[in-house]
Amino acid sequence: MVYIIFPLIILIFFYFFSSKVSPIPYFPTNKADLDKIVKALHMKKYGVVIDLGAGDGTVIFAAAQKAYQDKLNTYFIAIDINPILIAYMWIGRLFHPNKANIRLILGDMFKVDYAPMLKKYSQRVFYIYISPWFTEATSHMIHDQKLKSRIVSYFYPVQDKKEDQKIKGVHDVYIYKS
Repeated sequence: MVYIIFPLIILIFFYFFSSKVSPIPYFPTNKADLDKIVKALHMKKYGVVIDLGAGDGTVIFAAAQKAYQDKLNTYFIAIDINPILIAYMWIGRLFHPNKANIRLILGDMFKVDYAPMLKKYSQRVFYIYISPWFTEATSHMIHDQKLKSRIVSYFYPVQDKKEDQKIKGVHDVYIYKS
């Protein structure tokens, strides 16, 4: 049994942290900052929150729970390139009280055409917690697609933008208007 479990654990570890699988490795959100992140999203009725590189879905599920409690009818889209993380989120979505408003997408966030899925929402928020060398490219991608929205970045600021607001936490949360 140990001969099966140990290699499986090594394989899963490699898969989560390998740049061959994903150029943006998985790092969990610090739970002490979760309420600050959800608050920074400034969710409104009939808005949409898009989590780029959603990882294990911690932020999207917490935000969806808050929207459900506040009866906001906010829609949530979680995008990740890692199929194991998408599978993990899919299981979490099955048991979430707001599952009807959560969509999971397996794919490369830089290759998604966001305009068609966002056109009916006036309030749009992109949430990112990704490696610092991708924050600027992500900001440009959102700008280039003319997606009038807000960007909430956890831990890493967007290098070429001045934040509109900064929330102090264990790790800071940066808010930008696009």
